[in-house]
Amino acid sequence: MTELKEGCKDLNRPENQAATSGSRKQKLKPATLLAPVPVVLVSCCGLPGGERAKPNLITVAWTGTICSDPPMVAISIRPSRYSHQQIRETGEFVVNLVDHSLLRAADFCGVRSGKDMDKFAACNLNTEPIPGLLYAQAVAESPLQLACKVRQTISLGSHDCFMGEVVAVQAADNLMDQQGRLCLEKADLLAYLHGDYHRLGERVGFFGFSVASQKVLNRRLMPAKFEKKLDKPQEKNIRHTARKNVKEKAGRKRRSRGIDRMNGQSD
Repeated sequence: MTELKEGCKDLNRPENQAATSGSRKQKLKPATLLAPVPVVLVSCCGLPGGERAKPNLITVAWTGTICSDPPMVAISIRPSRYSHQQIRETGEFVVNLVDHSLLRAADFCGVRSGKDMDKFAACNLNTEPIPGLLYAQAVAESPLQLACKVRQTISLGSHDCFMGEVVAVQAADNLMDQQGRLCLEKADLLAYLHGDYHRLGERVGFFGFSVASQKVLNRRLMPAKFEKKLDKPQEKNIRHTARKNVKEKAGRKRRSRGIDRMNGQSD
């Protein structure tokens, strides 16, 4: 446990702080330097029987979450792009996350136009249907796919922003644990950083870790080598203790409410 506590303290050591901390800054002209950003393959198609009916792919880095309820993401595409016209026609697109095995395909689809070729065939990728959409199909090889319906389009300048509501999500079976929890850390996802692709690396924290108790830090940041599997008697005893604590807490709460009522107080 000492090693675990020291590991948590390491996050605040000077050598682990940003290399630029306290250094002088250079002024740069305004530019799209937000980084890192995701790398995704957006799949789409035009209306059946039309000029742009075939399935198509475009690599997008200008993408992100814009709303939680309803779940929404946005992608920005130049109006001159073939895929832009397809999404305009159907109001549908699929955001396909990119893992390391899809790196070459993602780069290729970002420098070639679907107007000139079948990108699925060129990259040896396959389409698969995804719930909630009539036209656009997902990339079968992608570890996670988000089916989106366009709710609003905003012309910003060089790019148009398609705001899409996520109507369905599909994830590869190997990303789910035995409890049915999604484990995206297993997906070997990529990020885009100032013209270069990077694989995601070491986990160094979790949301809220800076204010978490030592007990939570030990549990959430515990390396696999420190994990100890419990035998059935131990597991049964832990569950019994947990149920007992819940009952005791509920009893204290009921007694507290009774005292409040006696004192003329209410919730």
